[in-house]
Amino acid sequence: MTTTEVVPRPATAAGADGPAVRVRGLEKRYGGRAVLEGLDLEVRRGEVFALLGPNGAGKTTTIEVLEGVRRRDGGAVTVLGEDPARAGRAWRARIGVVSQGEPAGQALSVRETLDHFAAYTATPRSTADLLDAVGLTDQAGTRVGRLSGGQQRRLAVALGVQGRPDLVFLDEPTTGMDPVARRQFWELVRNLRAGGTTVLLTTHYLDEAAELADRVGVVSGGRLVEVGAPDELGAALRRVATVSWTEAGARRQVRTDAPAAVLRDLLAVAPSEVPGLTVTSPGLEDVYLQLVGAVPTTAGGTR
Repeated sequence: MTTTEVVPRPATAAGADGPAVRVRGLEKRYGGRAVLEGLDLEVRRGEVFALLGPNGAGKTTTIEVLEGVRRRDGGAVTVLGEDPARAGRAWRARIGVVSQGEPAGQALSVRETLDHFAAYTATPRSTADLLDAVGLTDQAGTRVGRLSGGQQRRLAVALGVQGRPDLVFLDEPTTGMDPVARRQFWELVRNLRAGGTTVLLTTHYLDEAAELADRVGVVSGGRLVEVGAPDELGAALRRVATVSWTEAGARRQVRTDAPAAVLRDLLAVAPSEVPGLTVTSPGLEDVYLQLVGAVPTTAGGTR
């Protein structure tokens, strides 16, 4: 795979000095069920922002509201300086969308599909560049309907970035991709960012968020509960370390925000050394699980 073409663009459109996305108090209900309950979100221009959360947390609904394809029930939203609910064709030409649906044109070949949609954009990327960037060069002559699920996801990504958008929405873009294809996709996202494109993606892969995102936001209970760089997310939770050791043939552990004190107490009563002694701090996965309520967040433990 060669390096993806990078074409920087000057920020000349309306609202170019503000954030790419600004959301305040976003609300959405389906029937009597509230999916989003006052969600706040801000995405800076030129950054890669990853939105994390369990199934049903409202990530896809949020993305669809920002794309202007789903009506919101409350709150204020601006994307590239405009309200997506009222924005026109010029605004839509500035965004790229990679949704969870299948690409159109199942009877066309991959190359024919890209060539066809290139006619709808003012400054399309070359078809050869796109095929290489998403790892579909060998499938260029294959009909879309005969592609595997992962290959169709790659084509969807190519279509989403074909028009050199200012902002790209990627809704779980690597679902179904094999490890090689995921790595190629990661390189594509890095090159988009290098060219000045803002990227907002949802993903279930924490390693993907850690690898690509400048900042990560966690959605739970219809709200954005935490935002930060991947290695700083949940700073308070990261202060709680787990001290583990073996005692009388059994494994013991204590979760504490004062591991030095626990170590001092253990070493003070140990005859020589503490068997199996380890001290571990939470990583991104540990913090994420605590933020969404999948595991307890309190410090402490049983000796």
